[in-house]
Amino acid sequence: MANVNEMITDAVTQSNVKVVAEAPAMAMGSIYQTMAHSTGILFQNAVSAQQQQNTLSQASTTMGVMQIYSVDTAADAGATEKIGQLGVADNLTSLLTVLKSFQ
Repeated sequence: MANVNEMITDAVTQSNVKVVAEAPAMAMGSIYQTMAHSTGILFQNAVSAQQQQNTLSQASTTMGVMQIYSVDTAADAGATEKIGQLGVADNLTSLLTVLKSFQ
């Protein structure tokens, strides 16, 4: 077996030690980058959901206002008043009938 120069073996050993010593730092750096990327995606999804909710809110508000404006208020008020008066008259008539029956 041939003798290897001690300087070469020292250089190889030091390189191996350097790689092994740097591994935890590289792993943590990779983990931090992954966490930062995931957090960025999380915030992007939150903003997207808020924008979609805002769009739905505006659409429902618009539909409600359109329904309010499509109602013919004067005609509905007149019909409601007539129905209300008929109901009161019917109630009073039935009440008078009951009172007369007790006499």
